[in-house]
Amino acid sequence: MTPNREDYLKLILELGGDEQQINNKQIVAGLDVSPASVSEMLSKLVKEDLVIHTPYQGVQLTEKGLRFASALIRKHRLWEVFLVEKLHYSFNDVHEEAEVLEHVTSDTLANRLDAFLEYPEYCPHGGKIPQFHEDLHEARRKTLVDYPVGTKVRIARVIDEKDLLDYLVALNLSIHEEYEIAEMAPYEGPVTLKKDDKTILLGYKAASTIFVETV
Repeated sequence: MTPNREDYLKLILELGGDEQQINNKQIVAGLDVSPASVSEMLSKLVKEDLVIHTPYQGVQLTEKGLRFASALIRKHRLWEVFLVEKLHYSFNDVHEEAEVLEHVTSDTLANRLDAFLEYPEYCPHGGKIPQFHEDLHEARRKTLVDYPVGTKVRIARVIDEKDLLDYLVALNLSIHEEYEIAEMAPYEGPVTLKKDDKTILLGYKAASTIFVETV
């Protein structure tokens, strides 16, 4: 399987495609690719029995697709933990390194890495790390754009995508921080978050890939 196909499967799973349908718009935002490219790739994944497509609703992983995606994400997130905890990489600099390493990591190496790290449960971006041969099912959470103005939230997980992570670091937004949704501009405009004297203006595209919990 090509790395490009694997990236699609991983994103679909990260967005909740194990239990619900993910629309093309979400995939376009998560991978920063054109709608035409997404449609073309999804057609290939359907033919390979990796996703099921429902017209005008979206795609969902098959059992085969879920198995592939879970194994990949496990390797990816284990490497992210290693890079942050042992090699002192920053929050936003681990994705590309882990992206390379995951594709050349055997199950044996992943299992030994897991044991060496003392079986971590979550990656630096808040994602769950499944056990060997375990299908990944993330906690069902909504994104920032799913809540009304005035809601107090805690940042629980962000999509593991390099440009997004760089953007969040530039804004000084971190996992586990608590904010109030102060404003949401119409027509998919920016989302304003506030915490004491700290204000963050977050693009709608980024906000739609940041999973939160209410507090």
